[in-house]
Amino acid sequence: MTTLKKLAIRGAVWTIAGYGTSLIVRFGSNLILTRLLVPEFFGLMAVVNTLRVGLELFSDIGISQSIVNSKNGDDPSFLNTAWTLSIFRGLSLWLICLLLTWPMATFYNDDRFMWLIPIVGLSSVIDGFTCTNIHTLHRRINLGKLTFFDVIVQVLSVLTLLLLAYWSPSILALAIGVVAGSIYRMVGSYWLIPGHSNRFAWNQDAVKEILSFGKWIFVASGVTFLNEQSDRLILAKLLSFKLLGVYTIAYTLASIPRELIKAISHRVIFPALSNQIEMPRSILRSKILSQRRLILFAFATLLAVLVTIGDLIIATLYDSRYAEATWMMPILCCGIWISVLFYTMSPALLAIGKPLYAAQSNLAGFVTTGLGLPLAFFAFGTVGAIVLIALSDLPLYIVNLYGLWREKLSCFAQDIQMTAFFVGVLIVLLSIRNYLGLDLPIRAILLKI
Repeated sequence: MTTLKKLAIRGAVWTIAGYGTSLIVRFGSNLILTRLLVPEFFGLMAVVNTLRVGLELFSDIGISQSIVNSKNGDDPSFLNTAWTLSIFRGLSLWLICLLLTWPMATFYNDDRFMWLIPIVGLSSVIDGFTCTNIHTLHRRINLGKLTFFDVIVQVLSVLTLLLLAYWSPSILALAIGVVAGSIYRMVGSYWLIPGHSNRFAWNQDAVKEILSFGKWIFVASGVTFLNEQSDRLILAKLLSFKLLGVYTIAYTLASIPRELIKAISHRVIFPALSNQIEMPRSILRSKILSQRRLILFAFATLLAVLVTIGDLIIATLYDSRYAEATWMMPILCCGIWISVLFYTMSPALLAIGKPLYAAQSNLAGFVTTGLGLPLAFFAFGTVGAIVLIALSDLPLYIVNLYGLWREKLSCFAQDIQMTAFFVGVLIVLLSIRNYLGLDLPIRAILLKI
């Protein structure tokens, strides 16, 4: 077994272990917060966080990816220049947040956005000062230390948030909790690699390299936001903040497998492939598909289980205020399978220097969501909107599939085989549920139509 393969396997294990721990912490805090706060607060914060994430993605110039991918990624001058760019970016984002407060408050007819957005926007300034040690550990696939760091930061952030919510059960607690999490992460990042810090620097060659690599990352990240986050901004106009908060709970739980595969894609698959791009395409494709099959088997089983019992989980753990989430969960979980197929192959195109496909795929997804979501809602109500959101990664998958075919890395045959396996496992589990005398998830969905 090669050293790179050992690092990749170890990285995957650490990523899964870290995500599992993170999931327990996040899920536990979620249950407590839903008892301390009203659903409306989650709806409001969904809009504010969507705006913040959107601004970050629209200004993403590929700093992290450049450090991971560049041959100069360990050069102090390169790292310090990247850190300086990150600070300028963070300050710019906060200024934009200030400019958007009044338009957002007017559009959604809620004055609370006037102070919520500036407070949460401060996290972008703090994030800008985060040390590049985090990206260096990604580059080296040294995920043990990074995973431990992420868990510690999350635990501290959650404890702070819970104390704030208990002391003052208001939306302000959620806003301050976001800022506190950024502070913990920024301060802790300087302790990750002993003796290594950052200082202001401006290496013109480094700037040119980062911006050259990041120009399509910038476009791809911008349309990624439009594709992945626009649903909340649109739904916030179509639904009440209370129902949006319920949807946010359902989406958060259903997206657990999606976030896990995205973490593996970013932390393990992309760095590993970036070290193998000199291989002939046929050999590279064979290696990718061989390892990918194991990942797909695991996620197909996990998703089938969540589709089968997801509604029961929500009904058991949440009170009647979140009852609407029970029928949303199975629909959203079914759509995650498309996401798994996409995120297990999309890093290959980025690793070989083809980020344009990522921009094109996310643009296709945004057009589908932006145009289709209002139409689906007005034609079929909330159910139609949720179904369209569940299928929102399908355009990404199709464009990505075309790019892989052009670059001689096609995976379509494997996708057909593994989709058949997913459907087969799902049928078996639903049959067992029906045999046990439990209503199938589709019954609750049909009652909504």
